[in-house]
Amino acid sequence: MKYSIFFSLLFFIGSVQSGYAQETDTDKPSFIPPFDFPITFSGNFGEIRANHFHGGLDFKTGGTIGKPVRALADGYISRIRVTHGSGYVLDVTYDNGYSTINRHLSAFVGDIARRIEDLQYEKESWEVEITPDPDEYPVKAGQIIALSGNTGYSFGPHLHLDMIETATDEYIDPLPFFMNKVKDKTAPRAEGIMLFPQPGKGVVEGKQTRRAFPAHPTKPITAWGLIGAGIRAYDYMDGVQNKYGVKAVILEVDGEEVFRSTVDRFAYEENRYINSWTHGQYMKSFIEPGNHLRMLQASNGNRGLVDINEEHPYRFVYTLRDALGNISKVRFTVQGQKTIIAPVEHREKYALKWDKVNYLQEPGLELVIPKGMLYDDVLLNYSVRADSGDIAFTYQLNDTRIPMHGACDLRIGLRRRPVEDMTKYYVAGVTARGGKYRIGGKYEDGVMKVRIRDLGTYTVAVDTVPPVITPVNQAQWGRTGKIIFKAKDKETGINTYRGTIDGKYALFGKPNSISGNLVCELDPKHVEKGGKHVVEMTVTDGCGNRTTEQFDFVHCTLFHCFSYRTLYSQEWLVFVLIDCFHCSLAKLCMDINLCNTTFDCLLDIFVTDS
Repeated sequence: MKYSIFFSLLFFIGSVQSGYAQETDTDKPSFIPPFDFPITFSGNFGEIRANHFHGGLDFKTGGTIGKPVRALADGYISRIRVTHGSGYVLDVTYDNGYSTINRHLSAFVGDIARRIEDLQYEKESWEVEITPDPDEYPVKAGQIIALSGNTGYSFGPHLHLDMIETATDEYIDPLPFFMNKVKDKTAPRAEGIMLFPQPGKGVVEGKQTRRAFPAHPTKPITAWGLIGAGIRAYDYMDGVQNKYGVKAVILEVDGEEVFRSTVDRFAYEENRYINSWTHGQYMKSFIEPGNHLRMLQASNGNRGLVDINEEHPYRFVYTLRDALGNISKVRFTVQGQKTIIAPVEHREKYALKWDKVNYLQEPGLELVIPKGMLYDDVLLNYSVRADSGDIAFTYQLNDTRIPMHGACDLRIGLRRRPVEDMTKYYVAGVTARGGKYRIGGKYEDGVMKVRIRDLGTYTVAVDTVPPVITPVNQAQWGRTGKIIFKAKDKETGINTYRGTIDGKYALFGKPNSISGNLVCELDPKHVEKGGKHVVEMTVTDGCGNRTTEQFDFVHCTLFHCFSYRTLYSQEWLVFVLIDCFHCSLAKLCMDINLCNTTFDCLLDIFVTDS
């Protein structure tokens, strides 16, 4: 946003670019790539992520930010956002029936950059959104629409590109539109297999617990009864080291197909079904009864489960295929070995049904799970832990996390109230090692009410400790033109923040959510150069605890001094030192042993600048 004039020029140049003729294809619309350099990827469509599929392609940008991003076809800019999760985001709706979401950008261009910045100051918020009219920002194929970056929840410079089919509003794989720009002869590779005996109906190696095996077992695996299979595999591409998701997985048993998955499209609301289809990085080759993910297909009439009911070898063959047609095979044998399968023992009230409404009521606890929230029947390993000083009991709904498809109502009663202010209480998830993390919740009539999406372990905790604000490289603020804070909260996390400079709102944000730094780039339109300034930062955590800190800095104008041609005069050097007294360079110059060296450095900068 600092270089709006430069960005305006880019936008203008991009608008009049020619020579990007769209390809002709009678079968599907054509797109040009978002960049004018050879394309490579750091991530592909449908990769397994926590609670969701990776919704697009991650284009590499050579480890740098600021690469011009082009419109893929004719259309218009339909949404503009700044968020903590995706950074600078630009949606483009194309005339050919598709739209894209460009995430993690470093900057917008032209009038959009100015408009977003004005709105941020108006709303006094880093996170803003604009939905322009279709005729406000038309684009042509090849036009520069933004600059690539590393903003939001991003681990390095790249462009994340989602492609959405307008008619269905579904995410689709963008790679088929760029096939002629990608060369790849590397096939997917498996790293392991896993067998899932069904509770009370199957065993693997004599046990009713899932078992992991090498991708190519050296001897047959013994099993009996009803089992499911899964595979951990990744795709690879020529010339890069990245791992990618596998486009298609096909499982055959004794020459008959029993299951296939094809990761080519999904609706947003289908995302959490990934928790049913996967176990860690293993892709299951069977479908749990409550999983309605359309990319999964079972063809054996048994949801992809295999019935090992004869004492002979069963030949399992996996076929792995990537988006460019490269194929690999994984073969292993399951030897049927007749075994007595013991029924699963359980208490009825902890046996949850996937196709019914489930209620769990215990002293101090109430949980309601509507129909459609579970992917399969669940036998809870329920327990309660309590210490005399606890605010509430610790409720283990299950010893391992069981994801649900949506949020469900949980109530936990309080045993004691050590703090009168009830806004300081929160429902906490409890890790296997006893650590706590905030879920949320609200106090009402002696209980904490919250909505949960996992069957795990929960309790109630209290947070009265305010966040900690730490300045980052404070001595450099005036010279670099960037004010940076680190804000941390040990219990409930940072909820809100607000900064001012000289009593006026200052645009602080989280350019990169991985670092979590709060950053303000000083703008001469809002902060006068030179002189002493006071910055104030206020941070609030998830329970309303607040910290406010003030810091002084001098907005250094060193580089504006180079217009003075009295470079060799002693007066010029004195001027520089006075103007930059509080910056690190001035402090360096005050060391008499380094004064001449520093002066020479300034001279070199001046000559280069000239």
